[in-house]
Amino acid sequence: MALPFSIAAAEAPNPWFSVDYVRDNSDTILAAIRQHVTLTAQAVLIAVVIAFPLALLARRFGVLAGPILGLSGALYAIPSLAMFAFLEPFVGLNQYTVLVGLVVYALVVLVQNFLVGLRSVPADVREAARGMGYGNARMLWRVEVPIALPVLMAGIRVATVSTVALTTVGVVVGNGGLGQIIFEGFNNNFYRAEIVTGSVLCVLLALAADAALAGLARLLAPWSRPTPTGSTA
Repeated sequence: MALPFSIAAAEAPNPWFSVDYVRDNSDTILAAIRQHVTLTAQAVLIAVVIAFPLALLARRFGVLAGPILGLSGALYAIPSLAMFAFLEPFVGLNQYTVLVGLVVYALVVLVQNFLVGLRSVPADVREAARGMGYGNARMLWRVEVPIALPVLMAGIRVATVSTVALTTVGVVVGNGGLGQIIFEGFNNNFYRAEIVTGSVLCVLLALAADAALAGLARLLAPWSRPTPTGSTA
């Protein structure tokens, strides 16, 4: 006589990791990784393009710093489900809904860090640049951004790692990257191998992105590398 479904499910093998699961579902896993990477990269790039001008405005006009930071902080406090509900009439429930939400959540990290980085440029350095005939645009890109670059990149690293984690929330609208695998694991009688595979890949993706950006930061700003103990200038 066949066992009741609940008993059969309880007694079925439920390993924490399964090579067979990864092999049999490699196409699905790779598709989830591609979507996760795409959403993360697009969200961070768009957020950078928006956050940098906002940070410039806040630095240039101090009276705007409070409203800009306050607005970005308020948007970050909106729960993701409420955010999706608000966006649905404008973009529907699709990949763009997730993308817009991720951009909004990345802004608070980027605006704050970009503003801190721009404010960290010493006033005497700016004055020296003006004395050498630098205009505002030239001073920004040739003097201020290079000096602030370590802080700017630190903000991008934090925003990227947090976006990798937040992307999984997109599972509620069917576009959550690796979150889809985790969610399917819960729906599939709490299949541990599926849940752990999605979770581990998400963590590895965040670590890989952070390491890549750290390497890029050292490449773009070699002067920011710590000097080895005992070395001389």
